[in-house]
Amino acid sequence: MEMVGWIVAIVMFIIAFAGLIYPIIPSALFILGGFLLYGWIDTFSGMNGWFWAIQILFIILLFGADTLSNLVGVKNFGGSKAGMWGSTIGLLLGPFVIPVAGILIGPFLGAVIAELVVSRAGVKQALKTGLGSLVGFLTSVITKGLVMAVMIFVFFLFVK
Repeated sequence: MEMVGWIVAIVMFIIAFAGLIYPIIPSALFILGGFLLYGWIDTFSGMNGWFWAIQILFIILLFGADTLSNLVGVKNFGGSKAGMWGSTIGLLLGPFVIPVAGILIGPFLGAVIAELVVSRAGVKQALKTGLGSLVGFLTSVITKGLVMAVMIFVFFLFVK
């Protein structure tokens, strides 16, 4: 039965990392789901209070990294709230409208369009905001990927 637990956990972890490419997939919840399903199958052996405290802090960090990176990226490049919302909408829709490249083009176009239409910013400022959105998104992906890798490493340390 332990082998089934490992297979289920690893599949959940792979889906979580796919969430870095398709942000509509809630990566943090799939990581947590992998821990819980493994624990349920393997009677939670090794998953003590310290394990859960550490993992909950990392999950909070994952949720915060997304929002904070986008906000900082757009704000540091002079964008408005509309640019931030446009970037977020573009991030969610981009990968589905333009497979593969949409993950990068979506947030950029979303921020640019929102700045032009809602904020009535000039083209130069709209493009600058789009660039900020892209920088924020890439920073978020790198940060989330590293945090998720550390979470899985901690999981392996506790359940070995």
